Amino acid sequence: MNEARSGTLARAIDWLFRNRRTGALTVAQWPNLPLWLFGACFLAAWWEQTDPSVASWLSLGADLTLTWWALDELLRGVNPWRRLLGAGTLLGLLALITLRRAG
Repeated sequence: MNEARSGTLARAIDWLFRNRRTGALTVAQWPNLPLWLFGACFLAAWWEQTDPSVASWLSLGADLTLTWWALDELLRGVNPWRRLLGAGTLLGLLALITLRRAG
C-alpha cells in the first residue's frame, strides 16, 4: 500500500512541477522583467512617504507589473505549479485592491 501511495505522490509531484519545455523540475525561476519592475515600484512606493500622490502612482505601477507577471504565468507558465502561482497571485491582487477600495 505504501508503494502505491508513494508512486501516486511521485506522479502528482512530477505532473505539478515538471517543466513541459525542458523536462526539468521547476518550482521557481529567476525573476524576469515584470518581477524586477514590481520590486522596484514596490520598494520606491514604500520608501516614498513624503508625497502620497507619488507613492500612490508607484503603488499602481507595482500592482500593474505584478498583474503582468501573474497573467504571463497563468497563460504561459511552464508547468501547472507556475500557472497556479499566477492564478493565486491574481486572486490575491484582486482581494488587495478590493480591500484598498473598501477602506
